[in-house]
Amino acid sequence: MTGTIELSETGGCNPTMGRILPSILFVVVHLILFQITTVAQNNNPYHLPIVSDTAVYHAQCRADSNNLLVDLASYIPGIQLDIRYATFENFTGQVIYPEAKAFARLPVANALKRAQADLNDKGVGLKIFDAYRPYSATLLLWTIMEDTLYVAAPWVGSRHNRGCAVDITVIDTVSGNELEMPTAFDDFTPAASPTYSALPQAILENRNSLIEVMSRYGFRVLDTEWWHFDFEGWEKYPLMDIPFSELEE
Repeated sequence: MTGTIELSETGGCNPTMGRILPSILFVVVHLILFQITTVAQNNNPYHLPIVSDTAVYHAQCRADSNNLLVDLASYIPGIQLDIRYATFENFTGQVIYPEAKAFARLPVANALKRAQADLNDKGVGLKIFDAYRPYSATLLLWTIMEDTLYVAAPWVGSRHNRGCAVDITVIDTVSGNELEMPTAFDDFTPAASPTYSALPQAILENRNSLIEVMSRYGFRVLDTEWWHFDFEGWEKYPLMDIPFSELEE
């Protein structure tokens, strides 16, 4: 009969299933797209232009090697790491990073290498607390402390997210001990300001010497944190949300 679809024992089409399957597929596809969109919105709730695809990152590096995020421990002789956000020993009391790694853009790494050599001539060197920070970590930090004096606003992003900021101090290259500074890392008191002056002369000299050396190589200290330095030209680099593990591949 014209218009009739029969199902044989060896196969064929069931008219009911023929109508239902497309509907099921439509629902499944839209559920998957909804989940993908939800994850994307959670990872980038302010819709910022963030590089989170390693293929895009590698393409940017091929186009301009300055985009490369360099492993600082391997690149700079003698530099020490104390990545607090890979431990519980930070202001959040939580582990933020799965690995104790420090990366920075190639020009930043080269400037740090020159600063390290300069300091080494004086018997001291750099210790890094933090460098490149994936944007997802910035979101997490904001949920813990919503204060733009000390935590980057997630609707703007951090210069750490661009691979153009470092948190550092100075150590004695023989003993490995940190030189005395105004406060500990991630101290949210007035004494953390690089202009705070009610301090012993030796501490002022240590802090000011670090700022002077870093300024010589293109870094500017943050107004509220003596340990935080932004590299000049940071605005040329995109925000990133690529895990450390994928940078090592």
